[in-house]
Amino acid sequence: KMSIPLLKTELKSSGKIILLFLGIITLYAGIITAMFDPELGAGINALAESMPQFFAVFGMENPGITLLDFLNNYLYGFILVLIPFIYILIMCYKLVAKYMDKGSMAYLLNTHYSRTQIIVTQFMVLLIGLLILLLYATGFIFCVSEVMFQGELEVSKFLLLNAGLFLLEFFLACLCFMFACFFDELKFSVGFGAGLGLLFFLAQMLSQVDEKVEFLKYVTPLTLFMPEGLVKYESHSFMGLGVLLAGAAVFLAVGIMRFKKRDLLL
Repeated sequence: KMSIPLLKTELKSSGKIILLFLGIITLYAGIITAMFDPELGAGINALAESMPQFFAVFGMENPGITLLDFLNNYLYGFILVLIPFIYILIMCYKLVAKYMDKGSMAYLLNTHYSRTQIIVTQFMVLLIGLLILLLYATGFIFCVSEVMFQGELEVSKFLLLNAGLFLLEFFLACLCFMFACFFDELKFSVGFGAGLGLLFFLAQMLSQVDEKVEFLKYVTPLTLFMPEGLVKYESHSFMGLGVLLAGAAVFLAVGIMRFKKRDLLL
């Protein structure tokens, strides 16, 4: 159960933030999708081979020649992972950490709604906003692809790719939300999530650049989202998504339990 009045209030107050991120997604996704040119595929591959470390940093070492390959590497390898993550951090601050830091969460709870209802409502606001961003990105990229490159996009694989991206972002959302529920001070409640996220991205980048530190891919959950494997229907890619989903469920449950039992500052 949730607090519907609180849900409506928080969604309304989050509208400008959501619109801002929709604008960012429109800008990046629109420009990059429009850059695809089947005739230049071979040229892009040659460029990637001449500067492998630069392309590898952003997960673009295998650009491919199809539209799906292009989107896979230039959007889903880094940009569309990072943008929703930044949104998650902002919303975890807005929905939980800000109330904790200012000592106003106790006033929010001074209603007939239980702690569980309040915190579940706050998480649903985060989740709904995340869904809006990713559904919009999926629809927008599809529309641009159909207008500019009709018939080039493999739709079923593209939808599967976006489902995998959602599970990764859901995992990151639950992780950051858990930390927001644990601490009162912003440097911990938001800092842990932001810090871990930064480490995850750095570890993934470094593991793709140098074989000597390739082992770092085992310390970041980002590698459990395997776009190339998903579009090839490889079993280990689906197993990775299963691990992300299980981890998200654990983080969310721990965060809610922690919130229910903790003392709140006035």
